[in-house]
Amino acid sequence: MAEQIILAVDEQGNFSGEYIAKEAGHQGQGKKHLAIAVLLYNLEGEVLLQRRKHQVFDNIWDLTGATHPLHTPEGDETLEEATWRCLEREYGIKEKIPLRNLGFFDYFAKYGDLCENEHCAFMIGEYSGEVKLNPEVGYGCEWVDKDWFLKDMAQNPLQYTPWAVEAVKLMKNITIGQGS
Repeated sequence: MAEQIILAVDEQGNFSGEYIAKEAGHQGQGKKHLAIAVLLYNLEGEVLLQRRKHQVFDNIWDLTGATHPLHTPEGDETLEEATWRCLEREYGIKEKIPLRNLGFFDYFAKYGDLCENEHCAFMIGEYSGEVKLNPEVGYGCEWVDKDWFLKDMAQNPLQYTPWAVEAVKLMKNITIGQGS
């Protein structure tokens, strides 16, 4: 069975009751589906970015991670469960770090026959442990100052994935670091 994602049919992300294969959500105009953008920050006020390996938006900067909540034989993953799975797969982080959802955003980006058509949760969490990027998902990762990151993204949005550009609109006024 193909990997499944949860279809969201409206701006609030209400589940339609339909499960679709990941490929169906990303071909042609796609089908709007639930996704997650993940950003980790540390006590120094830095955020973890990665240079993502991606079928469409390859070798550009992204947030810490990205995934979809999956429909599994055990049921549908929560946003937290999907985020923890993402962090373990992409960085080997097994700790169930506390997460907060800064909100949702919708975005659509098309490239040839492929697209991103997502209702995306923006999950953030504090983490100051070791990270080791899985070479299957990214070319490299780096901790950078949050304010520098926001300024660079404003000046160079094409250097970042389209979902990262949308996600940061939800974080400009939050404080991170020093145990926040």
